[in-house]
Amino acid sequence: MIARLGPLRERDYRLLFVARTTSRFGSAMAPVALAFAVLTTLHGSASDLGLVLTARMIPTVCFLLLGGVLGDRLPRHLVMVGSNAVSGASQAAAAALLLTGHATVGNLAGLAAVNGLSSAFFMPASEGIVPQVVAPSLLQEANALLRLSSNATNIVGAAIGGLLVAATSPGWALAGDAITFLLAAGATALMALPRSLVVEQRSMLHELREGWSDFWSRTWLWAIVVQFGVVNAAESGAVNVLGPEVAKDHLGGAAAWGAFLTATSAGLVLSGIVLMRWQPRRILFVATLSVFSLALPPLALARPAPTAVVIAVGFVYGYFIEIFGVMWAVAMQQQIPKEKLSRMFSYDMLGSWALMPVGMAAVGPVAAAVGSRATLIGCAVLTVAATAPVLLSRDVRTLERAAPAPAPA
Repeated sequence: MIARLGPLRERDYRLLFVARTTSRFGSAMAPVALAFAVLTTLHGSASDLGLVLTARMIPTVCFLLLGGVLGDRLPRHLVMVGSNAVSGASQAAAAALLLTGHATVGNLAGLAAVNGLSSAFFMPASEGIVPQVVAPSLLQEANALLRLSSNATNIVGAAIGGLLVAATSPGWALAGDAITFLLAAGATALMALPRSLVVEQRSMLHELREGWSDFWSRTWLWAIVVQFGVVNAAESGAVNVLGPEVAKDHLGGAAAWGAFLTATSAGLVLSGIVLMRWQPRRILFVATLSVFSLALPPLALARPAPTAVVIAVGFVYGYFIEIFGVMWAVAMQQQIPKEKLSRMFSYDMLGSWALMPVGMAAVGPVAAAVGSRATLIGCAVLTVAATAPVLLSRDVRTLERAAPAPAPA
């Protein structure tokens, strides 16, 4: 096991590891806090919650490409520092509004939009920075360890978030999230990437065109991005919007929903431990098979199943979707040159998330019209229907992990 912790020997990787783990702890509390701030503190509806979540996603989708270009132009760790600082400030403002009784759906949506804007710059940089701080032979271990730590922290964060919201106020959970963002910014600022890793700057339009050409030339890349455009829209509406409402009405409220999120994180952690050693050869084929698990939570919530079953489904869902996450990151980081990686991730995220605002905004009205059960079942069907055709791609079925480079003589 010690050999699998090899990336931690690198100073910049250790700082990245600490920063992402710290911010993830706070972010694990935020979904429960935000959902029950809208549904309970403000006595809003599923449509109101969908509005707040949509407000966060729209700036993320609109500015991802710009974030990708800046992630390839500027030192990526400095882009991450600025983004963490802005995210921390927005969460602190939301917490203050809730704790002082001045929060409304409108101002929470506005602050969520600020948070989403900062995330558009953070995510391409954070994904592109990993190959800069570890050797190519350690990419899977580095990605698995980052995700394992974040997911393990997520277990504690989600549980504390649910209990804190149930016992006090959603505002305190959001205040904790703000503090962790600022701590993460401090850790990331200590990184010292060599200037040689900063690519030559050209016109932004040229870099976007170059990124699009590279993106479209890889069938495996655009096929899976198109798939996740549908899958993420269905999953985000079902789990993030209708899930808390089902939990409030049928499963016992915030504590039960926190337990579902905790079980999901437990599945992510166990999968991460397995992936520290298991290295399947056909990485995209294995990754795509794991995506079918995303249909399980909507089906469990549709009945709804007993609370214990919903929690167990969360564990299975987390286990398999972590396989996709690690395999996808490895495929991207092995197949795409470092100087183009942030742009490729930004095109990936844009395509994968473009329909999420539509899904989150539409799922409440659709559920009001046809019922939550029919809507949740429809989300599960969409997930399966979008995933199955991807297996027809030869690239997806056959693309293999890159062989490790031979050691120097």
